[in-house]
Amino acid sequence: MKIDARSSLADVAVVVGDALRRAGIRAVLTGGACANLYSGGAYQSMDADFILSGSPTLEDLNRALNALGFRRRGDRYVHQRIPFFVEFPRGPLGIGKDVQIRAVWRGRRGAKTLALSATDSCRDRLAAYYHWHDQQSLAAAVAIALKHRVALPKVREWSRGEGQSEGFRTFLAELERKRESRRRRGRS
Repeated sequence: MKIDARSSLADVAVVVGDALRRAGIRAVLTGGACANLYSGGAYQSMDADFILSGSPTLEDLNRALNALGFRRRGDRYVHQRIPFFVEFPRGPLGIGKDVQIRAVWRGRRGAKTLALSATDSCRDRLAAYYHWHDQQSLAAAVAIALKHRVALPKVREWSRGEGQSEGFRTFLAELERKRESRRRRGRS
């Protein structure tokens, strides 16, 4: 899969992750691009964030991303044909206080990348909602839970540990509201 002007954020994220994998660089897709992948595009972002493991050099990163048409500009990689950029936030990989994250492989059109699981992507968006009151992130968490199997008991326990039991109840109420809305549309 190549990157061109029609590439979606999910396409770009998976192609970049695949290029990093082929270059021997362990990187996990997180954040908004991961939520975009799991929500089927319902959540929009302009960047793909990857958390690196190990110690790849800047030369290694440049080589892998330059081959895709990205060029380093400051702390990000930009591509002249697409509006999306790539960043590498400092690790470790974690969601709130939880740093015991197990990445999963996600594929798309013959390419694959390591990414947060659907459950962890949901938690990641909930973290943004809990800590910054970001309503778009709440909507993304709901969209992920509507499209994928999310381990709600794990999300509930994590939310409790983050001091966000009330925020979790808000998430569940919104999830149920969306499910009911779908059921009503299905009956019409």
